[in-house]
Parts: sequence; structure tokens; C-alpha cells
Amino acid sequence: MDAYHKFVKRLAESFSSTGLDYAFTGALAVSYYGVPRTTTDVDILVSLAGEANVEEKVTGALHEAGLVFEERKIDEALVSGYNIASFRDKASPYTLDVIFSAEPLDKQAGKMGGVDTFFQKPEGLVLAKLRMVKATLPRERAVKDEEDVKAVLAFTKVDVEAVRRQAKLDGTSAILEDLMAAG
Repeated sequence: MDAYHKFVKRLAESFSSTGLDYAFTGALAVSYYGVPRTTTDVDILVSLAGEANVEEKVTGALHEAGLVFEERKIDEALVSGYNIASFRDKASPYTLDVIFSAEPLDKQAGKMGGVDTFFQKPEGLVLAKLRMVKATLPRERAVKDEEDVKAVLAFTKVDVEAVRRQAKLDGTSAILEDLMAAG
């Protein structure tokens, strides 16, 4: 676990130094909100909105954090519309998924490994997990995302009404209500 914490600390320090609008999401954010869980990757959201030199800044952060990367992966992610690029750490078995967002990020400040950093707000995290549950087939393969939603709702102050409104727009209301009832 020590290698994982060192990896996360390097990421937090390198992304913080870039000036990018970024936030940790995924399993790391779920762990931050009170339910630790293991994972072999770290997910970071990076906003493209109003940012100049995003590719250069992300490349600098990846280099500073000690990741193996090819700049073309960033270009491909942005051009393809898939908006996710994955990179491998040189010093550990862990990977980083950079998720590019066209919107400014809804995030909150926090600490990870003694470093000031940012996390996706719990409402956005729950909504992203609900969309993953909806997209995962067969549904039985979405158990981890379902458990993440229940954990964040159970251990973190979440604006449930705001989540319900957006879930209705996303077509994930039934999933949310089922998970809240099972919670």
C-alpha cells in the first residue's frame, strides 16, 4: 500500500504544480469520502474549459510524476472524443487515467498523503458512478460501482435532491432509488 500512497502523492504534487483545473475521481475519491477500497489505477479529471496549453501542462505533470507517456495518447483522447488517456507509472504497477472534461470541474479541496489537492464533489462522483452502472452490461459486472454509490451516500454529506434531479436527466433515477433503498 505504501507504493500506492507514494504514487498518489506524486500525482497530487505534480498536477497541483501545473495550474490545471483538476480533481481526483473514481476509487480514490470514494476512498477519500470514507470508504477505502483497493484499486490499481488512479483517475484524474482535467478541465479543458478556459485552459491554455492543456496538453503541455498534462505532459509536464506526467513527466514530473514519473509516468511513462506518449504525447500522441493525449492528442488521440482529445481528437477521438473518448477523452480518456491512460499512462503507466515507471516505479510501480499503478496506472493513471486522465479524463478530459469540456466543463469546469465541480470539486472540493482536500488532502491526500499530506498534499493539498482536489476531489470531485460527491454529487458528481455519485452521478458518474450511476452512469457507469447504467452502461455496464451485464449489470452484475457493476457491483463495485454500485457499492461505491452506496458508500458515498452513507458516509458523506450529499445533496441527494440535486443528485436525483440530474439522475432523472441522465436516465439513472431507477438505479439511484434502488441503491438508496438497498443502502
